[in-house]
Amino acid sequence: MKIIVPMAGIGSRLRPHTLTIPKPLTLIAGKPIVQRLVEDIAAVLKQDVEEIAFIIGPTFPKDTESKLLAIAKDLGAKGVVTVQETALGTAHAIQCAKESLNGPCVVAFADTLFKADFTLDENADGAIWVKQVENPSAYGVIKMQDGVITDFVEKPETFISDLAIIGIYYFKKGEILRNEIQYLLDNDIKDKGEYQLTDALENMKKKGMKFVPGQVDEWMDCGNKAITVETNGRVLQFAKQAGQNLVSTSVILENSEIIEPCYIGDNVKLINAKIGPNVSLGTNSVVENSTISNSLIQTNTTIKNATLDNAMIGNNVEYNGDFTSISIGDYSNLV
Repeated sequence: MKIIVPMAGIGSRLRPHTLTIPKPLTLIAGKPIVQRLVEDIAAVLKQDVEEIAFIIGPTFPKDTESKLLAIAKDLGAKGVVTVQETALGTAHAIQCAKESLNGPCVVAFADTLFKADFTLDENADGAIWVKQVENPSAYGVIKMQDGVITDFVEKPETFISDLAIIGIYYFKKGEILRNEIQYLLDNDIKDKGEYQLTDALENMKKKGMKFVPGQVDEWMDCGNKAITVETNGRVLQFAKQAGQNLVSTSVILENSEIIEPCYIGDNVKLINAKIGPNVSLGTNSVVENSTISNSLIQTNTTIKNATLDNAMIGNNVEYNGDFTSISIGDYSNLV
């Protein structure tokens, strides 16, 4: 099995946190979003992953490739990194990894996490993971009949269906997808000014290929600050339910309390602090005279004299203040 991960977007909705770190490498409960994504896919499919191809943007930091290759290696897979020089749509992004599009593969866009218990239909040519949503006009959606997908529609202006495509797809033969996308590119077939994956899927369906929906139990977005903090909390809750302890044994506690679920990284120091529930606090951070709940805080950050709730704070930050629901990017100093 191969996994193709388009992740070239600049993450503008999550700024300032994506000014220095690509959104898929943002830590959620101590792990990058993209790492959690590929681990979840491997667990759901119950198959070994032999290769992971990442498609990144041209302005990503220089160390992005090494971080992604390490994520692939941790899963026992070969890592491949390619660059999408110009943002020309979902199909164009996938085609940047065309050398990896052969045999069984999963395409997964790296701005979402999910929980599912799903068994692949061996008689189907592919599967599309979907979730019922309240505002389908913001998504690609499917229509289906008798358990088989009949239509793919990109961001419908009028109601077609409320089953939204969450951005994860399985293909029994990746080379067929590669050829269909190449047809779109060669013939300049665009929708809303971009080369859309849904157009390739529609062409494949018209040629007799059978796609089935894969229902997800939980769909967790990481689009902006508020929903990323919420997703962090959900991931922590799942970890607690699974009996996982995400608090490092190297945490130094001085007159402090941790209310589970929390992720507390290595070499964190808590002084007169109350942390949790639903808090991730990155490695080498210090919290003093503060209360923090429902918040996502990255590494090497110092927080003093604060009461935080629904906050997101980046790496290498110093914060000493009275604001509660804050969003502070990397290398900021508010004292």
